[in-house]
Amino acid sequence: MKRSPRDLKRYTAGERANHWLVAITFVLLALSGLAFFHPAFFPLTQLFGGGPWTRILHPYIGVVMALGFVLMVIRFWRLNIIRARDRQWLKQAPKLVTQEHHVMPEQDKYNGGQKALFWLLVASMLGLTISGVLMWRAWWNLPVELVRASVVLHAVSAFALFGLIILHIYAAIWTRGTLRAMVYGTVNRAWAKYHHPIWYRRITGEKE
Repeated sequence: MKRSPRDLKRYTAGERANHWLVAITFVLLALSGLAFFHPAFFPLTQLFGGGPWTRILHPYIGVVMALGFVLMVIRFWRLNIIRARDRQWLKQAPKLVTQEHHVMPEQDKYNGGQKALFWLLVASMLGLTISGVLMWRAWWNLPVELVRASVVLHAVSAFALFGLIILHIYAAIWTRGTLRAMVYGTVNRAWAKYHHPIWYRRITGEKE
């Protein structure tokens, strides 16, 4: 990807490392979780050294992802507060499909869709973490009814998270120039001015 000294800093090295830690642990958890979800996926346990090791590693990897995600929430929650212009953006989001970007409300560092996705991810991770802790029978024995309910919540939260991550990846690929922000930490000025004009003006000091 071609870069310029005039590119704008969008993410620090720490923010990018945090993101990729969560992303990598998510992939590991998705593979190991699928291995236990259905016998057809059980061969995936070989990636982790077999069934017993997969069962041991899965919850500990989950702890790493949960802690990494908590750090992301601490970093970004203020930037993802949904405001009036974000609600308007969400109402008009279908117009993006027909390339009517010019009618969309101006957005700050994150648009309404990104903010909605952020809070849906928070809800999914919360369900996944709470249910995972309740299922972790190596540390405590809870009533079997509670464990069974937790298994259901864990599966629902996991598939919700999986779907949201697929949407996140698709949106990043669809919006050209977005991926470089999480790889190099920068975006070009034209991208920033087009997609996030409020953020662009605040960073550059340029007047409307």
